[in-house]
Amino acid sequence: MSQSEIRRRGTDLVTGEGQLAVEDGIFEYWPRFLDAAEASSCLEQLQERIDWHTPRVFVYGRWVDSPRQSAWYGDSGAVYRYSGTVNQPSPWLPELDSLRERLKQFCTSHFNSVLANQYRSGRDSIGWHSDDEKELGPDPVIASVSLGGARRFLLQHRRRKHLPIHEIVLEHGSLLVMGAGSQRAWRHSVPKTRRPVAPRINLTYRHVIAATDTTTA
Repeated sequence: MSQSEIRRRGTDLVTGEGQLAVEDGIFEYWPRFLDAAEASSCLEQLQERIDWHTPRVFVYGRWVDSPRQSAWYGDSGAVYRYSGTVNQPSPWLPELDSLRERLKQFCTSHFNSVLANQYRSGRDSIGWHSDDEKELGPDPVIASVSLGGARRFLLQHRRRKHLPIHEIVLEHGSLLVMGAGSQRAWRHSVPKTRRPVAPRINLTYRHVIAATDTTTA
């Protein structure tokens, strides 16, 4: 689908904060989860301290470089598999662990891992997908913290194609919570943009279910 078609069909969801008007799933958006100074400090620290790499992913029958940089942190045993890659967690950085504790209280959910993505410019992106890997369980709660340049986040229903594509602009210091039903019913993307945009780090906190894990999210 072209960018012009997305703009024509798109619906801007954000009129405030809290739960969004999305069918078949619970989405919450909190634009001021971190204040500007705290978010900027966290961005600067993580840009320097995270061990960034460009993952190779298996799409359409071949291996390609991912159009962004990534890193995986978490508890030992929080192994995550997606797009043909196996991610062994690095030990928690203090900044990532501190955010995890805040999210645990805010979302009343337990997170044992985080996927960090760095979008260096508008050329970096992530295509349509759902976070529905078996390691996340049948109905995961995912908490997504955005730091840096604001980017468009698009939602498309997986079955009800007549529904509009929704758009949320994820701002510096914001939190998007994708709750019950979100991954079963929807897929999401962060498209490329030709507009000048500052670098962005996105932190998606998850609960990976290991073979011996009895903790519920």
